[in-house]
Amino acid sequence: MQTRTLGDAGPVVSALGLGAMSMSGTYGPADRGESIATVHAALDAGVTLIDTGDFYGMGHNELLLNEALRGRDRSGYLLSVKFGQQVGPGMRFAGQDSRPESVKNFLSYSLTRLGVDHIDIYRPARLDRSVPVEETVGAIKEMIDAGYVRYVGLSEVDAETVRRAHAVHPIADLQIEYSLLSRAVEAEVLPTLRELGIGMTAYGVLGRGLLSGNWAPGRADDPRNHSPRFSAENAGHNLALAEALRRVAGAKGCSVAQLAIAWVAAQGAGIVPLVGARTRERLAEALPALEVELSADDLTEIEKAVPKGSARGDRYPAAFMSALGVGN
Repeated sequence: MQTRTLGDAGPVVSALGLGAMSMSGTYGPADRGESIATVHAALDAGVTLIDTGDFYGMGHNELLLNEALRGRDRSGYLLSVKFGQQVGPGMRFAGQDSRPESVKNFLSYSLTRLGVDHIDIYRPARLDRSVPVEETVGAIKEMIDAGYVRYVGLSEVDAETVRRAHAVHPIADLQIEYSLLSRAVEAEVLPTLRELGIGMTAYGVLGRGLLSGNWAPGRADDPRNHSPRFSAENAGHNLALAEALRRVAGAKGCSVAQLAIAWVAAQGAGIVPLVGARTRERLAEALPALEVELSADDLTEIEKAVPKGSARGDRYPAAFMSALGVGN
């Protein structure tokens, strides 16, 4: 397994991370046994970075990882945990709580559910506009000093917020959506990360299935039905982009999913793609992406297939877009 360093002050991690969110029902029911087997397969393949959130399945995801990681050497993996997203019954999102006292409360619950004595990278899931980010980062720093956290991370914030947070304590990485369909970070956020020596963990690298060939319209319980990119008026266009990319992948001798992951990884040595595999089959398809080498000509062909800004529709429903630091 190749490795990368998350920023100047961050940890060394596998060049591909495992996102565990889909193991807790985000895209429909997941098989618990298969989810645990997938975590084991990832660890056995050398994946060391596992990403979760305390609100994934309302604690279900952390408890699942507790079971999957039981008996494993704690030094053999790093846990990235997002906190603070408020969720009511019926999975109704109700904003972010990043108050210092809440940071410590959420951390206590996560440590217990995960069954560990520390979190490797701890990050607010979104920006709490009612709390200065300096106060939130200051609270995480206190937990670092106390030994309960190793590194500070951020998620879905703009360049200015990154600078303010980094001034309080070195930021290891920013977790943010980045793919051929979502490139808004390239304008200000990515240059700021490079300037400050901060890494990126990129999620959504397969466009939530649009770029992997694993999504098709028609499933009534699919939450992507509420996403503008998957709407009837936009899905056809976006799937056509994926088909254009598939032709490039065919010429390259890899799958379209592998090409999409490889493109993200090629955008910088400090960028680690997160793959939301919930089955061993999907994980096995993703892992060879690290072996796909892209030449300048390859990158040109990929750009022709999926030009910057060519995706139609916002990446989240309108109610969620206001919580993001950058757009599409």
